[in-house]
Amino acid sequence: MTETTGSTATPESGNPEGAEGAADETTSTEDGKKSRRERRRANKAAGGEGGKKSGKRAKKGLFARIAIFYRQIIAELRKVVWPTRSQLIQYTTVVVVFVIVMMLVVAGLDWVFAKGAFWIFG
Repeated sequence: MTETTGSTATPESGNPEGAEGAADETTSTEDGKKSRRERRRANKAAGGEGGKKSGKRAKKGLFARIAIFYRQIIAELRKVVWPTRSQLIQYTTVVVVFVIVMMLVVAGLDWVFAKGAFWIFG
């Protein structure tokens, strides 16, 4: 299997093990080294990464997880490019005008269908 430079695809992201059409080259590379999957299995069997969680991956308490959650929210909000006041006013005006136009279209269609129903059913 060939991969292009910069590709995020990995052999592990392909067909699951034992699936029909799964390639044999996903378990070893051309130069004889173990694949990531084989290294992970060997490490897990040896009691390393992938076993019980410890250290950074250890489960934190409820309040610690809530604190991390809010810190992540604040960090993400700092990345947001906020609109200027004039942009905000312009965007709000566009939305309000669009809503008013759609209300008029729906009201007009409602009136037309109501007149048609009264004409047909009397």
